[in-house]
Parts: sequence; C-alpha cells; structure tokens
Amino acid sequence: MAGVLPSSISPYSLLHSSNDKLLTISNRYLSPSPIGNAKKHSVVCFSSKKGKPGFFDVILDYIEGGPKLRKWYGAADLNTEDGSISEEADESSEEDEIRDAVLVTDGDNEIGQTIILSLIIKRIRVKALVKDKRAAIESFGTYVESITGDPKDSSFLKKSLRGVRTIICPNEGFLSKVESLKGVQHVVILSQLSVYRGSSGVQAIMNSNARKLAEEDESALVASGVPYTIIRTGLLTNDRGGKTGFSFEKGCTVNGSLSKEDAAYVCIEALDVVPERGLEFEVVNGEEKVLNWKDQFGRLMEQA
Repeated sequence: MAGVLPSSISPYSLLHSSNDKLLTISNRYLSPSPIGNAKKHSVVCFSSKKGKPGFFDVILDYIEGGPKLRKWYGAADLNTEDGSISEEADESSEEDEIRDAVLVTDGDNEIGQTIILSLIIKRIRVKALVKDKRAAIESFGTYVESITGDPKDSSFLKKSLRGVRTIICPNEGFLSKVESLKGVQHVVILSQLSVYRGSSGVQAIMNSNARKLAEEDESALVASGVPYTIIRTGLLTNDRGGKTGFSFEKGCTVNGSLSKEDAAYVCIEALDVVPERGLEFEVVNGEEKVLNWKDQFGRLMEQA
C-alpha cells in the first residue's frame, strides 16, 4: 500500500472512509453484530489492553498501511511497555518555542474527536484538552498530546497554549477563562449562539448557561485582538456528513441544522484561511456545493 495520500483523495473523503473502516474493525473485533446494523458513523475510540497498540493505532494502521507509516503521521513508535507517553517537562522559553500545534479544547465530545482525526490525517501536530487523560492516551496513543487540568488554573492554561498556533473550540466555555492568547495566530469557534438565543420556554432555561458561556467566549475573543473565525451553526444533528451541501445565507441558522461531521469539516477548512481581524458567518446544510473553500471564505469576508 502506498505511503502517501493520493492527491485525488481529500481529507474529508478520507475522514468518511476512516469512519466506515472504523465501524468495520469495531464490528469485526468487538461486536458480533453485522455492520449493516450500525447506524452511527462517528469517531469512536476504544481502550487497549496494557502493552498492546491502542484501537486508534489499529485504525490508522488499517487505513494507511501499517506501523511503518506511524512516523509519517508524526507519532512515535509503540515500544514502551504500557504504551504510555513519557511526562517530560518542556522547559523551552516562549521566545524559542515553535508554534506548530493546533489545540482542540474538547477532545472528549464527538465533534472534537472528529476534528482530531482530521488533523491527524493532515499530519498536523495536535494538542487536546480532555477530562480523562488515561483514557485519552489509550484512545489516541502518541498521535495526540492529551492534557487535563483545571481550566481556571492559569499555569494549566499556559501549559495548554505552549507551542499552539491555532485553537479550535468545538463548544463554549474555554476562551473566557484564558487571561492571554499571546502567540496564538488564529482561533476558530464553533458557535451555537444563534440556537441558544432563538430558544424559548424550558429550552431557553436549559440553554441559559451555555448561552452565557458562548457570549463570554466571543466577547473575550474579540477583545483579544487575535484573528478569529466564528462559525455560527444551526441545530447540530447526528446526520451523516457529506450528503448535502451548505447554505451561508444570513438568518439560515434560525430554522436550519448542520450535521456534526460537516461542522467539524468546516472548522478544519477554516484553519487555512486566517482573516486579518475577524470573520463571522452562519452555516447550515443546504443546496450549495463548495468546490473551493478558500474562495468561499473570501466571499464571506467580502460580505461581512
């Protein structure tokens, strides 16, 4: 099997291919039920036994030809007894550090894991905030630097942002806690603020805390002076991504929806287009097919 990705295969198509193969592998080794009964096409990571490659390693080995390509993806060899990552303190100064990592602020939820898989496929260095570091290490292995701690702790936040050039926030609640984004070159937020503001009754009460966090995040980001992209979505669904196009019309988020896979994909595409100051736009699933995302973001900037 080839050791490089064919230029004709996009990360998006490979992502969906990866999901299908993940389901095939999980059914083959972990479940007696046939793949035809699988209804959810999402990135699901499973723990490995001590001393054996993690399930995530098995996925990538299956997709791209085996352990010999592990280094091609930027991961270390699996040659430790327990497969764990050594905890070596990084004492490099901020002035000398290389900022080449993308920080995903929620590596536990479905969208966050889909984003992480896409970043790995693109061979981008990934850092992820997680709640359970041991489970994250068993799931992602050495492909991701998993970090856990108290978001209110300034030293923890400083460590999280070390070496980071871009932050992707799949949900709200992180940016408002950060005192400084010094050195960060771009922040991408997936925002459901339109949904929160449009809710009423009991739903509005349930969304009140999330709405407050989202508003605080956006205010903190705008005030930071760091270039940002705010992707406002409609209701997020578990529908399979890539089946329909998109709509970027103003007001489309009021009644529209967006699959979680497509939401993750738009976040990934936004990485390569850094606005001079900031870009905010609405997006839901629709009829418009996007052939060139760089051009699409350019049009959205002109319309802003």
